[in-house]
Amino acid sequence: MAPWIGELIGTAILIFLGTSVVANAILKDTKGNGGGWVLITIGWAMAVMIPALVFAPISNAHFNPALTLGLAITGNIEWSYVPLYIIGQFVGAFIGGVLTWLFYRDHFDITEDQGAQLGVFSTGPAIRNTVNNFISEFLATFILVFTIMGLGNLPFADGLDLFGVGGIILVIGVCLGGTTGYAINPARDLGPRIAHFLMPIKNKGDSDWNYAWLPVVAPIAGAIVAALFANAIF
Repeated sequence: MAPWIGELIGTAILIFLGTSVVANAILKDTKGNGGGWVLITIGWAMAVMIPALVFAPISNAHFNPALTLGLAITGNIEWSYVPLYIIGQFVGAFIGGVLTWLFYRDHFDITEDQGAQLGVFSTGPAIRNTVNNFISEFLATFILVFTIMGLGNLPFADGLDLFGVGGIILVIGVCLGGTTGYAINPARDLGPRIAHFLMPIKNKGDSDWNYAWLPVVAPIAGAIVAALFANAIF
């Protein structure tokens, strides 16, 4: 399998599982309705770890354009891989969002809260403050990329380092996710947001395009700085 295909399929699985745990927690009359933030953060951590375990041998399981760019800038991945990796990640993220809508369609149809509908697909700030929201996404992504690169210095048995990545995602969600919903991944936010915009979701509202740039730009900036910092230290 071509590495970029692994990125596409892996990202699709990640987003399908991740957005689905949000749907399960907040859409009307699901079995998990009211499951809360802990359920969501655990679900997202596992949603990252499971496809990573499957596709790491194929593409190193980036699933995140910000991480791919950070690693390319520091010479940890060849630039020739970057365009196809990023295209695969965004396409996969869109597909994952569409699958979540199909899976939970009946519950979308009876959920009148347009904010909850959008919240399944994309992140948004608890308090809208552009500077503080940018800082939140920048720092959360910095922690993600810096610690992932740090894990590479430990002598893990094959695959065990990916359990550490799952732990990183969990701790970021639990500790740092309360301000913006911790996108920490441009594809994770923009791909499903486009799915929300295009899919015929009953009674859906606006896709909040005024905010959409921030969970793309801030994670990229945070990842690049983190990768350069980690490269200088490790």
